[in-house]
Amino acid sequence: MKISVLGCGRWGSFIAWYQATVLKNDVISWGPEGDYSYEVLKNEGKNEYVALDSSIELTCDLGHAVTASDVIIISISSQGLRGFMQKVVKYPVEDKIFVLCMKGIEEATGMRLSEVLIDSGIAKEKIAVWVGPGHIQAFTQGIPNCMVIDSYDDGLKRYIADNFKSNLIRFYYGNDIIGSEIGAAAKNVLGIAAGVLDGSGYVSLKGPLMARGAYEVGKLIAALGGQFTSAYGLAHLGDYETTLFSEYSHNRKYGEMMAHGAKFSKLAEGVMTAKAMKELGDRLGIDLPITNAVYEACFLSHAFESGDGAENCMKIILKLFERSTKSEFGNKMNV
Repeated sequence: MKISVLGCGRWGSFIAWYQATVLKNDVISWGPEGDYSYEVLKNEGKNEYVALDSSIELTCDLGHAVTASDVIIISISSQGLRGFMQKVVKYPVEDKIFVLCMKGIEEATGMRLSEVLIDSGIAKEKIAVWVGPGHIQAFTQGIPNCMVIDSYDDGLKRYIADNFKSNLIRFYYGNDIIGSEIGAAAKNVLGIAAGVLDGSGYVSLKGPLMARGAYEVGKLIAALGGQFTSAYGLAHLGDYETTLFSEYSHNRKYGEMMAHGAKFSKLAEGVMTAKAMKELGDRLGIDLPITNAVYEACFLSHAFESGDGAENCMKIILKLFERSTKSEFGNKMNV
């Protein structure tokens, strides 16, 4: 199988490594010329996560990358996907399979990332998503994990999962692309909340955060037409360890540093996802108290003012305790 991986940052470089080293596929790794991640790989042949196999073709020629392979995996910043696809669809890609290995919701529209591809002119039956738990640092040490492939097309979902599986990654067939995408994106918002708790010394609240967070996300998934129970699958709840507890989690680290009044320099997708989820909740009339608290901490508080982070963040979190008492699972669960 000929694979092109578009994006050579943290996950993009790992995917190229996995496809070439573990699955023995022919791989093209693309990055924009001048981009830091691309230049590191071009000059060093490796980055802090992986060393590229000599068989991997590294290129900054987007046209070559999208036309030379049958399967195109995209791993870039979620908020840049729409603009990036405007460049991709200038090439003949009608027959290509697109796999999104990225997690987020478009802030400007509230669209899931597969919907952004459809809006860009890609046929829905040609789109799959790759989500679920796993840290590159663990995978490259040979520590396995489980992940999910989902799609609008059952045959494509099975084709990708069956061809991408290995002793390192056990894939499951997803059965709810709405739930898979929303759950995967929303876990990053919960990761920021977990980091705030870590940074503020309220670690014991991470258990309730997990329980109430999954319920909240399930309500949003159901309101969007997905399955409530998808929030309890690998795409969301199954990804909590790598997002809410791990030292490698960018979103957890973002929340922890925010509580310390400092900024985290690397990408934390949960920030803009919190904004997108809040706007979705407002539009749909869905109560998303944890999401709203994370949004307030990220966009409305003075959390980044030195010395005030923990106090300001925890004022926002503790406001959740002022909410009226209610049944844990509601009077009528619409699942």
